[in-house]
Amino acid sequence: MIHPTAVIDSKASISEGVTIGAYSIVGPDVKIGKGTVLKSHVVIEGDTRIGENNTIYPFVSLGQQPQDLKFQGEKTSLIIGDNNDIREYVTMSPGTEGGGGITRIGDGNLFMVHSHIGHDAIIGCDNVLANGATVAGHVEIGSHVILGGLSAVRQFVRIGDHVMVGGMSGIDKDVPPFVLTIGNRATIQGLNLVGLRRRDFTKDDIRSIQNFYKSIYASDEGTLSERLASAKASSESEKHALTFMQKSEIGFLSWKPNEQKVL
Repeated sequence: MIHPTAVIDSKASISEGVTIGAYSIVGPDVKIGKGTVLKSHVVIEGDTRIGENNTIYPFVSLGQQPQDLKFQGEKTSLIIGDNNDIREYVTMSPGTEGGGGITRIGDGNLFMVHSHIGHDAIIGCDNVLANGATVAGHVEIGSHVILGGLSAVRQFVRIGDHVMVGGMSGIDKDVPPFVLTIGNRATIQGLNLVGLRRRDFTKDDIRSIQNFYKSIYASDEGTLSERLASAKASSESEKHALTFMQKSEIGFLSWKPNEQKVL
């Protein structure tokens, strides 16, 4: 199932059942798993490992040299899991020596047209990056996250599970799990209630998350760091949020419902 106009290096590892469409280019260090489809005009270079049953649409570029001026051609990797849809004009960079050497993509993600994944990023599973969403280098994104169209995530930012980022948002600090955020620069508007309900969180689950964030953000006792250090978590969701927040190195978006900062 390889089109005669495709250019496949003889050293590339192509599993059974892979389809490679017209005018695609696959480099020598590329590995592609069973059932993956390259529609046409796809370019895959570098040490890029792609799992099974992915669909990669025209004009996608994977594994090209990262957009980092410190990169000197060292051996780094882009690793993509299974069952991802990678739509037209998506770009994904491999890692860099200074960032651990690997850009890693999980399973079941949808990367819409013109979305970008920078070097050394770590992306979980079942996420949606809408058209033009941009993820800079060293970013970590959990699972079940939606990045709205034309949103941009700054270097080294972490985004927790079950987060919804509204379109055209600028994310310059960590986003804790379960919240809804929007704006330039973005602020947290509340919980991602629609997303949580779609993922079968119960009313009690949601109430416990609300109470946890109220104790962190709405209390007048001590600083945010002090409140995090002394916080108690009673549910698994609270423990997940607390652990995420305690690991932050760059701080968090502020919680300001119905208020957006502008440039």
